[in-house]
Amino acid sequence: MLKLADNHVHTQWSWDARHGDMEESCRRAVELRLPSIAFTEHADWIRGPHAVFDVQGYFGCIESCRAAYPDLRVLSGVEMGEPHLFPEAARTLLSAPFDRVLASVHCVEWEGRHVDASERGFLTPANIEAVFHLYLREVLALLESDQQFLVLAHLDYPKRYWPAEPRYEEGRYEEEFRAILRAAAARDVALEVNTTRGGDASRFLCPGPLILGWWYEEGGRAISFASDAHRPEAVAAGFDLAQRVSSEAGFKPNTDPTGFWMR
Repeated sequence: MLKLADNHVHTQWSWDARHGDMEESCRRAVELRLPSIAFTEHADWIRGPHAVFDVQGYFGCIESCRAAYPDLRVLSGVEMGEPHLFPEAARTLLSAPFDRVLASVHCVEWEGRHVDASERGFLTPANIEAVFHLYLREVLALLESDQQFLVLAHLDYPKRYWPAEPRYEEGRYEEEFRAILRAAAARDVALEVNTTRGGDASRFLCPGPLILGWWYEEGGRAISFASDAHRPEAVAAGFDLAQRVSSEAGFKPNTDPTGFWMR
């Protein structure tokens, strides 16, 4: 299969990637013969200052990897969590010359505090419907804000942590998803296909084939592939499936240096 660019990788510069290593991730990308890799470290202001990376140190590491791996396109980047809630901090961060700017929603406000969907025990059969509606509403608010970004990351993120019951079914939220996709298409951002490090596709491909089809129908132009790796061995994991479902949805490779697939 065609080798895809991995446009969403975390390393030691992200607060939650203690096994991350930028140089080793580059080595893994070369082994896999990837054309490029983007290191999109976390800026999660909602968690506090510790969850925003050292930009100066990070760019020094980027330059070292570019020198060490001249045949690999090493892209700088950031994944901003809920940036529309922190517009001044986001603007300040984006004064740095990032090649890739991702925006995502991880948290919703629940019972007086912001809670990440990944928090152990948070999502339950009793609250999952209400939480997911809140989550989709927050994603739409991000898209309707004036926050600048290039890629909408892991659209249906809570799916990763969905309880056993009730069963997750995208079709139940079609109206809300389509509103989000129309807003994303109007902004001309790319929709990320996140493989969650190659986990079970039914649970961890974010989004799956149905929503990718809706993205095409709503006028979405671009797909960005992402392993969301937090350790080197997970770079590009699950990409064969991501390539297949994106192709079936109507998206094709192109010669643009972004590494995105286009309609």
